[in-house]
Amino acid sequence: MTLAAIVISDRDWLLPAVGFLVVAMVLLVWTYLRAHADRKLRTACAFLKLLGVAALLACLLNPLWTSQRARPGANFLAIVADNSQGMNIKDRGEARTRGDSLTNVLAPQAGNWQAQLENTFQVRRYVFDSRLQSTRDFAELNFEGRASAIGGALRTLTERFRGQPLAGVLLLTDGNATDLPDGQLEVAGLPPIYPVVIGRDDPINDISIQKVAISQTAFEDQPVTVQADIFAGGYAGRMITAQLLDQAGTVVQELHQRATRDTDTFRFQLRPEKPGLSFYHLRVSARDELGQFAQPETSVEATLANNVRIVTVDRGKGPYRILYVSGRPNWEFKFLNRALTEDDQVELVGLIRLAKRERGFGSIEFRSRPGESVNPLFRGFDRTTEDTEGYDQPVLIRLNTKDATELAGGFPKTADVLNGYHAVILDDLEAEFFTRDQMSLLQKFVSERGGGFLMLGGAESFLEGKYQHTAIGEMLPVYLDGPREPRPVADLRLNLTREGWLQPWARLRDNEAAERKRLTELPALQVLNRVRDVKPGASVIAEAVDERGTKHPALVAQRFGHGRVGALLIGDFWRTGLRDEATRSDQDKAWRQMMRWLIADVPERIQFVAEPKRDDPNQALALQVRVRDQEFKPLDNATVRITVGVVDETERRPRREEADSGNVEAVRLLTSAATNSVSLSAEPALTEAGLYEAQYVPRVSGGYLAEAVVTDADGVEVGRAQVGWSADPAAEEFRSLKPNRALLENLARQTGGEVIGLNSLAAFADKLPGKNAPITETVTTPLWHQPTVFLLALACFAAEWGLRRWKGLA
Repeated sequence: MTLAAIVISDRDWLLPAVGFLVVAMVLLVWTYLRAHADRKLRTACAFLKLLGVAALLACLLNPLWTSQRARPGANFLAIVADNSQGMNIKDRGEARTRGDSLTNVLAPQAGNWQAQLENTFQVRRYVFDSRLQSTRDFAELNFEGRASAIGGALRTLTERFRGQPLAGVLLLTDGNATDLPDGQLEVAGLPPIYPVVIGRDDPINDISIQKVAISQTAFEDQPVTVQADIFAGGYAGRMITAQLLDQAGTVVQELHQRATRDTDTFRFQLRPEKPGLSFYHLRVSARDELGQFAQPETSVEATLANNVRIVTVDRGKGPYRILYVSGRPNWEFKFLNRALTEDDQVELVGLIRLAKRERGFGSIEFRSRPGESVNPLFRGFDRTTEDTEGYDQPVLIRLNTKDATELAGGFPKTADVLNGYHAVILDDLEAEFFTRDQMSLLQKFVSERGGGFLMLGGAESFLEGKYQHTAIGEMLPVYLDGPREPRPVADLRLNLTREGWLQPWARLRDNEAAERKRLTELPALQVLNRVRDVKPGASVIAEAVDERGTKHPALVAQRFGHGRVGALLIGDFWRTGLRDEATRSDQDKAWRQMMRWLIADVPERIQFVAEPKRDDPNQALALQVRVRDQEFKPLDNATVRITVGVVDETERRPRREEADSGNVEAVRLLTSAATNSVSLSAEPALTEAGLYEAQYVPRVSGGYLAEAVVTDADGVEVGRAQVGWSADPAAEEFRSLKPNRALLENLARQTGGEVIGLNSLAAFADKLPGKNAPITETVTTPLWHQPTVFLLALACFAAEWGLRRWKGLA
């Protein structure tokens, strides 16, 4: 706000002027006291005449009116125009696009508002989309920009004019910023912003994909859920169709729903046919009269650019290796192994003890027969070899190993060997089987490496296996200490807890009624490992209810360090699959889902993620590769090469002829191999050991696939990893077509500016020089030179005379 003041320049006349005013007041009071009239009338006449005299006497003091205004030519003013594709939208009832209106108001004309501003300011002109660029006369406006980087443009201007007198920024835009996801901008250091809102607030006919979220579970039938939030402005009550298509263009799933006035949610549940990365097209539209998808030539939508999204689904790619260790051959391994043969991404490696070692006490050795040097299991065999287990060694059988050397020495003794597995299962095996170092190694496998661990309820598991006060017992989700309950339990029935109902991997049916029916039809179980209690933070997934109605924990899970731990306290889970083919199939499915849960989120030696850079209008990504050695410690001296390619391209080309008919974009889907790949070199990060980073900026809209190849200091390949994502700046640009007036008003208020109407630019140019500016000058105007002063005195005398004549006062 510009400050103004009145300054008295001839102070020598101050006392005479006050004296004349006092004499005039005394004469007026004496005169009107003698008059015979109403008191209010006399007071009003005296006041008017005294005010007129005071105005004339004030001229003797030569008062000066001083104010501040921007010094001509000393300050800068930036005019910034939106050059994004969003300006191609037509508002309801308008024959021209927003871009046409913007072009018209920015057209150079002699004596217009721009010329008026140039009389006082050094005007600098800019256009922006995903970046800011200068222009001489806005001839570069073509409205083909893929983004509206309002935040980035203002920050760039602030940096460019740092230390220079920038009086303000005149921002002409619809306010739909693509680099402000939360609608907030740090305004510290910004000059006053004067937004000009382009576009009207009237609703526009348009269907847009607002948000897409992907969630994955271990539920086997439909492990992937794609949730799309759709807004259908102007289509309330009409049928909206959403389709999910694979890369070949085949419709995977189609949903129909009547549009409401709010955002509608569509949920797709699917099971990708292949592991690893998959790309899908999500498209929405209103059906036409023939029940077909609306075409660009017939659609009445403002744009079709926001009707399509590319969805990236990563189901992971094995093999995921699970080590099963058991104290004796049992039914659980048979049925678990059978179930996992149907999952080509999970490998079950078995280490099963056939015979225990001979016991000893201190230096005393107990042998069943004198002179016998081999395990008694081999008694009666004619041939023994040097590989035959000795009397003090257990006899182990290895199943499904990848080669002859895997597990040749029994349970792993070093981290580099154990870390080759994603999860470990123990069943019917006492704690004495392991050394203290092996139990500590297994605990670190879970807490530090992030592996999964599951203990099954065999005869020598949990308390019967004496795991209390061991490193393995510490990470179990149940307490093993405490007195044993003498009363046996039988005829146990499985039920899911409240937490269990929320876990998709714990259910085999897609609805609660069907799952409850399945549980009630399961055969009664007879073996349960009872525990004192469940540890804090652990979740009871399933309960076993005995014949007296008492509930016992049956399946408990918890996080332990970076990994997860489960305890299946049922000892005869194999009974659930013996009734018929249907129960066998259910049991196989239950095992597969439990194993998928156990290995979910277990990190690999090479972790590759693509992190979007916040507030970046070009949707740039930080490609981050975390590398670990065989002991899962950060590997620093590695070389990381990244190859990025477009595997599924969505091409959007502006077509002006379609804009005339109400459509802005023609959408064409292309599926192609990643032939135009880019090779990048990831550099070590300074903030984290074992982290390598590279930056990538997508150039086209579509699905992207990147592969990282890691080699160590000797040039030996450590491994590979892939990551996928989708880039679609146009989708963000057209996510909302209504001008974001709230953002612009908030921006103006916080920076000391104001929102300017599109038809008020001339008035703005006239009053802007009188506002605050970095460099100002003082303007002085003698008040007695102003005709208003004499007109005020004359008006007072005339009003006083008129009142007296009206009331008949002499």
